[in-house]
Amino acid sequence: MVLMMLDHTRDFVHNAVFQFDPTDPTHTNVALFFTRWFTHFCAPTFIFLAGTSAYLQLARGKSKRELSRLLVTRGIWLIVLEVTLVKLGATFTFSSAFVQFAILQVIWVIGVSMIVLAVLIYLPEIVIGAFGVLMIALHNLLDGIRVQSWRGPESPLPTPAAKVWMLLHQAFEGFPLLGFPSPIMFVIYPLIPWVGVMAAGYAFGVVYKMEAHRRQRLLILLGGLLIVLFVIIRFINRYGDPAPWSQQKNAVYTVLSFLNTSKYPPSLLYLLMTLGPAIIALAVFERNTGARSRVSKFFITFGRVPLFFYLLQWPTAHGISVLLHFIFGKPVAWLIQSPLSFGQAPQGAGFNLAVVYVAWILGVLLLYPLCKWFAGVKERRRDWWLSYL
Repeated sequence: MVLMMLDHTRDFVHNAVFQFDPTDPTHTNVALFFTRWFTHFCAPTFIFLAGTSAYLQLARGKSKRELSRLLVTRGIWLIVLEVTLVKLGATFTFSSAFVQFAILQVIWVIGVSMIVLAVLIYLPEIVIGAFGVLMIALHNLLDGIRVQSWRGPESPLPTPAAKVWMLLHQAFEGFPLLGFPSPIMFVIYPLIPWVGVMAAGYAFGVVYKMEAHRRQRLLILLGGLLIVLFVIIRFINRYGDPAPWSQQKNAVYTVLSFLNTSKYPPSLLYLLMTLGPAIIALAVFERNTGARSRVSKFFITFGRVPLFFYLLQWPTAHGISVLLHFIFGKPVAWLIQSPLSFGQAPQGAGFNLAVVYVAWILGVLLLYPLCKWFAGVKERRRDWWLSYL
């Protein structure tokens, strides 16, 4: 959760955020690369463990009918939050374009994946797991299928089939939902293979029926296998990611190229690279649960209220950026504008990476008391609506 806020703080505060991709080895530096790269672990882990969490609810006594209903209603709720509160936190605007513009990011894809999982849970776990793994492993075969992008009112409208394909597997595309003018959908997170990641996470929940020592050993073996597969497939450089790695100006930047896998949509190699270490981390954290320090308890507080934290971290990171730009006499208006033009930072906007880290730490400290309070509310009360926040 905290790493995710670092990424979003960088989006608003860093001076090169709209100039080049921070993981592009031909433009970036090592510090900036890893500031972005470490945050790659967030979305795959969230979505994978959301599936595991659904399985654990079933294992703890929920009927499949109850779980299915919860997944559908929570999925719809997440989609609503994505196109309202999340977008408001990211744009700070109530303009007419705000109403007409839907930005489809990670919360929307979690919502849709939950709705799909609500149907899949009636199948055997092995079938659900196979569905998820095959989608993850094979979806890069679809990389060559590209539909014509929509470039504005003067360009031809995409066909219904093209719109569906953008939602499924073609990232960073916008299109009118109906004709023009009508609400514009801007797809950052296509559904494939994220739906498969959640399905695989659901089947992964079976591991948590095992005795603890055996489970931890299996987690380390499984995570290690995924890392080995990542290294082998990436080294071969033939399949698993639309962007092959290449020799760079020195060995360090060649390693950066090797690690620079595609997130939108997440490639097979991206998911192997992130889920492998994440699964090992599950074993490591479980082994150390009896020796929690103040630091670990601090971070656990955010994990107890993930959606609450997610909704608050957008306006917090955004607000800190506005305040910094105002205090230091830098352009502010671009941070409070229509989503149609958001991202066109003017000359002189933004700060260096050190300021990004200071702003991030400040934001986390500001949110801690609120998250601790709400975690206490969830612990004391059992109101039905608390399961949706």
